Amino acid sequence: SHAFRGEYAVDQPGQVPSISKRTEVGKLARMAFAGFSIHGSVLSPIECARHLMRHPAVMTIAADPRLLDLAREWVGPDAVPYRATLFDKSASSNWLVSWHQDTALPLKVRSNDPRWGSWSTKAGILYAQAPAGELERIVALRLHLDASTRENGPLRLLPESHLHGVLSDEAVRDLVASKPSTECLSDIGGIIRMRPLIVHASSKAVNKARRRVLHIEYAPSLSTLYGLPLAIA
Repeated sequence: SHAFRGEYAVDQPGQVPSISKRTEVGKLARMAFAGFSIHGSVLSPIECARHLMRHPAVMTIAADPRLLDLAREWVGPDAVPYRATLFDKSASSNWLVSWHQDTALPLKVRSNDPRWGSWSTKAGILYAQAPAGELERIVALRLHLDASTRENGPLRLLPESHLHGVLSDEAVRDLVASKPSTECLSDIGGIIRMRPLIVHASSKAVNKARRRVLHIEYAPSLSTLYGLPLAIA
């Protein structure tokens, strides 16, 4: 099984056949931003654009063989991208994200299955909190369109916290109090792979450097273990 194969990894340019040239990263950044501005997506107050997976530019990036190969290592040979989010942290839009797990998945249909809960609709897409078994099968690739440094609010995470399944808010706070965290720093073009169940956060930037990240999630199939189809988001 590919579940639990890896919890997080920082794939720097030159270490793996990743996106390695700054000129190419600049092109990808322009593609991504054009992708959502043309289609009318609006950045939220914390400067992130969600539900980008259907935008042609983002689809092209997500289907890049180098990204697919990284995803396949952790979720299997049929890895498929299903959700994309673009984060843009800057001097004019600086925010923090508290410690949490990513537990909600976009779905095509609603179910009475008690293993799924907290149903909601976001921008017309149905979401539910997924059971741990589903979340264990997913990997997120975070493509850095700018360098992520200690000064511009990098991703922080708690190693091995994904092994505890879906945690309550209180359990997350207890883990944060008891375990040291790791900062995930990256050069331009670096890719951070992470499991959605790993407890993670990011601080406010302490400098004015921009930090743009395209966050793409891959699953082994668009059909979940329990028969519900994932939505493209």
